[in-house]
Amino acid sequence: MRFFCVLILAMFYACLSSAMAEGIKLRQFSFEPVEKSWTISASYSVELPAELVEAIKKGIPFYFVTELQITRGRWYWFEEKLIQTNKNIRLSYQPLTQQYRISTEGFTYSANSISEALIQIGAIGGWQVADLAVLENGQTYQGAMRMRLDLTKLPKPFQINALNARDWTVLSDWHPFTITPKARATK
Repeated sequence: MRFFCVLILAMFYACLSSAMAEGIKLRQFSFEPVEKSWTISASYSVELPAELVEAIKKGIPFYFVTELQITRGRWYWFEEKLIQTNKNIRLSYQPLTQQYRISTEGFTYSANSISEALIQIGAIGGWQVADLAVLENGQTYQGAMRMRLDLTKLPKPFQINALNARDWTVLSDWHPFTITPKARATK
């Protein structure tokens, strides 16, 4: 009986740890002025359940969306949304070449394995989100960013399946941040 209880407990922890390992998690983030625009660099850890990996290999393209919003609080009204933008990334599998293809903003990358493709999807570098003039020096702004699998861009039969299956909901938590731009010397 004791052995049976230990076995059940071990199976429970194995299932729990595998479920917690899947998803999207932010590892690194920076929001900085570069030349004449505000730029984001971030690194996400993206892990998909086996069911979704199989769906990709069967030819279903997946779309990942990175969402950013920056607001300024106002005492007399709702928050003012200064920046609200998205970055879309498409992941597909090419059976003829047996490669994964990642497409974003006119650029296309290839990867030999799903793990390599997910690393490329999670790497966001030099994403220009707004002109420097949008945020005033000395003001404090609240921002939030997240990445998710966009279920609305799946083929219709899979959208219905995705509503009923927890494995298809892959997203990160909102990462909140605060920014107060400082005056920069101009040339």
